[in-house]
Amino acid sequence: MTGYHLAQVNIARVLAPLDSPAPDDILAGLTPVNDLGDGQPGFVWRLQPAQGAAAVHTFRLDAETDLTVIVNLTVWESADALADFVFRHDQGAFLRRRREWFHPTARATNALWWVPAGHRPGTPEAEERVRHLRTHGPTATAFTFRLTFPPPDRRISLVPGSGPEPAAEPASPADVEVPRSLAAGG
Repeated sequence: MTGYHLAQVNIARVLAPLDSPAPDDILAGLTPVNDLGDGQPGFVWRLQPAQGAAAVHTFRLDAETDLTVIVNLTVWESADALADFVFRHDQGAFLRRRREWFHPTARATNALWWVPAGHRPGTPEAEERVRHLRTHGPTATAFTFRLTFPPPDRRISLVPGSGPEPAAEPASPADVEVPRSLAAGG
């Protein structure tokens, strides 16, 4: 067991104003997905918005103007626990409708990173991780399922004597369902 948990954030910019009927469909779809996730093995915590099933936050990413987005911010015991929920549970019907509600983007809208067990990240921290991923690509600071990094207390170096540099292993397309890393025992 490690002294770290995996934080994840997904952001989505809605097409319709938040006071229109369309966001009601989004919130209605998010509630059962969130309830399912909250009961999964390895689930630790989820950002609980003041109202509704989604947290609304204004992000400033890159040189873009401020974006009002819906934020899904959770913490899991491990990358495997999160992957099991994301890839092995049927959220397809809800996710297939995402084009009805959200602006498409070619840039990263989610990020994964390790936090000390017990830490609850806030939306400013999540925004910084997405911004880091957009600027630098996957690193130990912010990464994706396609290229995961082990928790800080399990990192190894592939170069003798070079210190605790993070090591990661790219996943082939067939391996995306199961996060992989070079972590000892991971």
